Amino acid sequence: MSVLMPQLLRGLTGLTQRLPVQRAQIHSKPPREQLGTMDVAVGLTSCFLCFLLPSGWVLSHLESYKKRE
Repeated sequence: MSVLMPQLLRGLTGLTQRLPVQRAQIHSKPPREQLGTMDVAVGLTSCFLCFLLPSGWVLSHLESYKKRE
């Protein structure tokens, strides 16, 4: 290791300490009303239809996608 390496690292760390850091201003509050059973069922069903159904279709037809016609 060269003699300049510790000075270089010290210079880089000093530079990063002087840079301003932006922080997200995230504040959450309790929900105004509780989620009902129907709300949860609709949310889970829509997630299933949007994400799992298309990927399941592709995986089930993978052999036909591999064939060159």
